[in-house]
Amino acid sequence: MSDQAALRVEGLSRHFGSLKAVEDVSFEVRQGSRHAVIGPNGAGKSTLFALVAGALRATSGRVWLRGDDVTSLSEHARARRGLVRTFQHSSLFLTATARENVMLAVQRRHGVQAQPWRAVARRRVLVAEADAVLEQLFLHHRAGQTAGALSHGERRQLEVAVALATSPSVLLLDEPAAGMSHADTQAFQEIVLGLPSDVTVLLVEHDLDLVFGVADQVTVMQLGQHLLTGPPEEVRASDAVQKAYLGAEDTSELFLEGPG
Repeated sequence: MSDQAALRVEGLSRHFGSLKAVEDVSFEVRQGSRHAVIGPNGAGKSTLFALVAGALRATSGRVWLRGDDVTSLSEHARARRGLVRTFQHSSLFLTATARENVMLAVQRRHGVQAQPWRAVARRRVLVAEADAVLEQLFLHHRAGQTAGALSHGERRQLEVAVALATSPSVLLLDEPAAGMSHADTQAFQEIVLGLPSDVTVLLVEHDLDLVFGVADQVTVMQLGQHLLTGPPEEVRASDAVQKAYLGAEDTSELFLEGPG
């Protein structure tokens, strides 16, 4: 793994009037890393994620993508640069098939083909690329099913497939395990671990078993501020992190089980 930062935030802040939702947060995400952002409710994780993605404008601070300052760019412009986000709530076309959802993403990456006589050949390419992504996400057997007919866990897999079809350099996963069963979460963990090594992953997640099962670096937020960034074992052993979650001195039970 390269030590070069795929993503860097510097002094990032977002204020809503007198409320400092995110305040002076800085950290780096290494190229090829699986990096998680965690914290108790109200820690500012979702706001931070929206700032990184470009869905919210920062009050102050900078966001760097592979050495380029993208702070002023919109979410769509950042996505075109390779910073691609999946959403906590489904953004799929539920009446389209799994294959068609991925094909649309592949088509957006390639651009619209202007020559009508190439339409048939272009469709073959789109289908082949979409099927390859679906196979990578273990959804090839569901390619012809509508997204609405998929289980909740399968829809989350499909959302990742759609994102991967755009060839991201940094993939932002927004609470991917939300609403998943334990079995679906375990399956999703294997999918994240199996993503291409050249795709950097930054995820916000409440499920700590998933976090410690996939992350090689963890950033902890508390009350809108950066508390700690380090490897999972350092975070798990941190008294400050445990107190941030429990709000008490007795922290012996937190993180006891380790990865699920």
